[in-house]
Amino acid sequence: MRWLKLFGIVIVILLIIGGVKAWQIQKVIAGFASAPEPQVAVSTLTASYADWQPELTAAGSLRAIRGVNLTTEVAGLVQTVAFDSGREVKAGERLVQLNADTDIAKLDALKVALNLAEINLKRDRNQREADAISQAQLDSTESALASAKAAYAEQAALVAKKSIRAPFDGRLGITTVNRGQYLNPGDPIVTLQQLDPIHVDFTLPQQALTQLKVGQKVRAKSDSFPDAEFTGEIAAINPLVDTDTRNIQVLATLRNPQKRLLPGMFATVNVIAGAPARYLTLPQTAVTFNPYGETVFVVVPRGSEKAPDPNTPPDVQRTQALAAIDEKIKAKQAAEGKPEPEAKAAAASSAEIATGKPAEPPPLVARQVFVKVGPTRGDQVAILSGLKEGDVVVTSGQLKLKTGARVEIHNEVVPANAPDPKLVDE
Repeated sequence: MRWLKLFGIVIVILLIIGGVKAWQIQKVIAGFASAPEPQVAVSTLTASYADWQPELTAAGSLRAIRGVNLTTEVAGLVQTVAFDSGREVKAGERLVQLNADTDIAKLDALKVALNLAEINLKRDRNQREADAISQAQLDSTESALASAKAAYAEQAALVAKKSIRAPFDGRLGITTVNRGQYLNPGDPIVTLQQLDPIHVDFTLPQQALTQLKVGQKVRAKSDSFPDAEFTGEIAAINPLVDTDTRNIQVLATLRNPQKRLLPGMFATVNVIAGAPARYLTLPQTAVTFNPYGETVFVVVPRGSEKAPDPNTPPDVQRTQALAAIDEKIKAKQAAEGKPEPEAKAAAASSAEIATGKPAEPPPLVARQVFVKVGPTRGDQVAILSGLKEGDVVVTSGQLKLKTGARVEIHNEVVPANAPDPKLVDE
C-alpha cells in the first residue's frame, strides 16, 4: 500500500508539472500569435524613364602629339642657355649654344678656299675656250671646286649642330644644364612637349569594334580638373587586336587650348556611340544579379505579390509551381479548426464594414520580379523589360526580403543614383 501511495504522489506531481509546462507553452504560442507581423526596413525609388546618350567608357593615358627629350649630337662646352624652364617656345628658336669658335674659324678658312676654287674654275674655263689648257686640267679644276663646296657644307653643318634649336612649337620642361657645362653626345638638355592638341590612348573590348570609326566624337575628363570636359575625335584605330586581352587600341586627339592636360596623365574617355535612347532607369544597387537571371523587388499591396511574372525563367517557374502545390497541401493539413490569415482578414474587414469604420489599406509587401538589364552609366542601369514606369522598386535592404515579406519604407538614406558620378574628397 505504501508503494501505491508513493506511486500516486509521483503521478500527481508529474501531472502538475506537465500542466504547468503546457500552460507556459500555450502562453508563448499566444504571445507569438498576438505579436505584430515583422517588417523589413527598405529604401525605394519610383522607376522612371530618362534620356541616355549611348557611350563607350574607357581609361586612357595622355601623351603629346609631338614630344622629345632634346639632346646634343656633338660634344661641346655650353656657351649660352637661351631659355627658362617651363617656357613656351616656337619652332626654330635657339635654346642652347655650344662653343663653336674653332669650328667657325675653320668654316671661314673653307669659305676662302671655296672662293679661290670658284675663281680658278672661271679662269680655266676662259683659257679652255682659248684652247690654252687641256680638258683634263679643266676637269681637275671643277673637281677641286666640288670638293671645296663639300668641305664647306660639312663644316657649316657641324657649326649648325652647335646650336640646339626647338624642332617644333611647344612647352619646355625643367633643365639642369648650365653655362660652362661640358656636354657629350646624347646628354639630356630639356624635354619639349606640344600640348595642344594632345593624344589620348585607350583600349576597348573587341565587341565595340563595330561602334568605332575614325572621326567619332569623344569626351574626356581628368580627376585633376573634375569640372572640366575635353572634347575631341578618334584619330586612329589599331588594326591589330591584343591576343591576351582581346582589346583593341584606339587613339583620339583632344583639344587642349588652355594646356591643362599634360602627357602621362590619366583620363576617363567616353566615346559617343549612336543616337540618344530612352530607358527605364534604376540605381545599380536595386538589381540582384543571379546565375539564373537578374531580379528586383517591387513594393505592392498585399494580395498582389503572387501575380504571375512573364519574365520568370522556365526552371524557376517549375520550382515555384511545385512550391505552391506543397504550400496548398500543408495548408489543407493544418486547416482543421484554424482560420487562415485570409479568413481573419476577411472577418476583420466585415467587422469594420458592420461597425461603419473605413477599411484600412492592405499592408505593403515585397514581390520579386525578373528583369532584363541593358547598358549602364555611372550609378545607373537601364531596364529593358520586367518593369513599367511608376513601379516602386526596392533600392536597398533586399538581402532580408522574400516575396510576401512586409516592408516599411525609409528613404532618409538612399543609394547613389548619378548618371555621371564624381569623386568626393574625404
